[in-house]
Amino acid sequence: MKNIFKILKISKPLYPIIATMVVFIFLNAITNLIAPLLSKNIVDQVQESVTGGNGSMQKLILYLVLAFVAGVSSIAVSATSDRLGDHFAGKLRKYLTEKFYHKVLTLPQEYFDTEVSGKIINQLNRGISSIQGFMNTATNFIFPSLLQSIFIIILLAVYNVPISAFTLILFPIYLSLSYYSSKKWGEKELLKNKIEDKNRGRIQEVILNMKLVKSFMGEKREYETVSNNLSDINAIYAKQSDTFHIFDYVRNLSLEIILLVINVIIFVTAFNGGFTLGTMVLLIQLVAQARYPLFGMSFILGQIQMGETGSKEYFELIDLKSKEFFENGKQEPKLVTPNIEFKDVSFKYASSEMVLKDINFKIEKHEKVALVGHSGAGKSTIINLILKFYEVTKGDILIGGKSYTDISHDFIRQNIALVFQENELFSSSIFENVAYGYMGDISKEELEKKVIEALKVANAYDFVMKLPNGIQSEVGERGVRLSGGQKQRIQIARAIVKDAPILILDEATSSLDAKSEYEVQEALEKLMEGRLTIIIAHRFSTIQNVDRIIVFEDGKIQDQGSSKELSQREGLYSELLKYQIEGNKKLLAKFELY
Repeated sequence: MKNIFKILKISKPLYPIIATMVVFIFLNAITNLIAPLLSKNIVDQVQESVTGGNGSMQKLILYLVLAFVAGVSSIAVSATSDRLGDHFAGKLRKYLTEKFYHKVLTLPQEYFDTEVSGKIINQLNRGISSIQGFMNTATNFIFPSLLQSIFIIILLAVYNVPISAFTLILFPIYLSLSYYSSKKWGEKELLKNKIEDKNRGRIQEVILNMKLVKSFMGEKREYETVSNNLSDINAIYAKQSDTFHIFDYVRNLSLEIILLVINVIIFVTAFNGGFTLGTMVLLIQLVAQARYPLFGMSFILGQIQMGETGSKEYFELIDLKSKEFFENGKQEPKLVTPNIEFKDVSFKYASSEMVLKDINFKIEKHEKVALVGHSGAGKSTIINLILKFYEVTKGDILIGGKSYTDISHDFIRQNIALVFQENELFSSSIFENVAYGYMGDISKEELEKKVIEALKVANAYDFVMKLPNGIQSEVGERGVRLSGGQKQRIQIARAIVKDAPILILDEATSSLDAKSEYEVQEALEKLMEGRLTIIIAHRFSTIQNVDRIIVFEDGKIQDQGSSKELSQREGLYSELLKYQIEGNKKLLAKFELY
């Protein structure tokens, strides 16, 4: 029940709704007992009239009217209570989803490096659904049943203590069997959840990488993987079902035995004149009402167990430590003198050796610097640290003379625009993708003008206007409806709209053909004007005009200087340049162009 109490604890904003529900739940439990009490008086009036002629028609009519009013009141109270329960469940779903999403947005990048996105989404859906299901059941069934059971036991004790005692015995027997059954179910549910998370994550990965799957004819393999996982889930479910039905049989058998004893006491006592017929009817109705909560105990405990297991993973994520905090709408002045400095920076990932070792460099305002080196040399890690996706292991980074330890993630990132190697686009419209870079607050018309101007500067306006809906055209998941060069130019337009003083180009032209690269490079030249620019590139043709090149090897700076300086002295840069030149010579010679 630990997680159930945590749900109640974090639901403080909803306490007023809960308090109102408690009042109606209490009224509902009371009104449900009025009808049986009135039915006792009605039967007693009929019995007195039949046996002795002393029954009162006025009293009979009064009791019938009161019973009708009580029934209508019970329906109204129950409907209001149930509606409040549904309202609370909806509010709780919104609150818990927002809390989960807020936590996801504030987690460090290293968390997402180790988790599959499909699994995170599945945890959210299962956690929210199980918590909402439990709370809905609790407010509409569990709490009313619990209160009603207490009132029934007390009322039975007023008329006959043995009947009350036997009815009371039913609850611990039924509850203990139901609890043990639900516990066994929950243990298996955790195993099912792990397989389900793995399965959902795999399905999402396959959908995102469908071209890869089809090109390597992996459809059958992927289908069998998911099918086998589903078979494993069904095998676990079969064991759950076996255990549940065995306990359900024992539970219902114990119920029938004790109810037989209670009925014997009621009818024998009434037969011997110990009860009036009205009292006998009342006791039968009360015992029958006590059976409803018992019948629902397995369902109740099942919901509790589902709430407990489903919310376990929800709280595992909620309990993670946030490392980034965002404040919507907060806009700080941009850096006037943007510069970036690394001071004795070393860095390692959670489960790796040292990736960067004592890195020192400074990039000044308006300087264009390229990072060069073999794959895995540490270039991308440098970018991740500049964007504060990770914290340095040792040393310090400064931006505009301010230490990263003293400034927020927001301040750093609002001063940096990034053009990715991968086509990082949402599936929405071109307008929304480009406007995503704007940080201010202006009208939609003004923003549209900025977007159009950015598209023109990025050499994207012409092809965009040829699309069916112009800037409102949907680009599909990850921009699938656009070519590589078009997607890159949309990214460039987004960076132009952001208008940050620092620009990072992460292999921005590596996957393009010659024509697309030329068009994108032309747009990048316009984008780089007047900005501190950091470029990661393997094609040396794209970095010949930078002010400085920093060469990385094995997590260290091996050399730095202009392209001309580095090409004229021995080292990694001249070696890599030589390989590219030789490769180009061979290609040209093959076609007799060299």
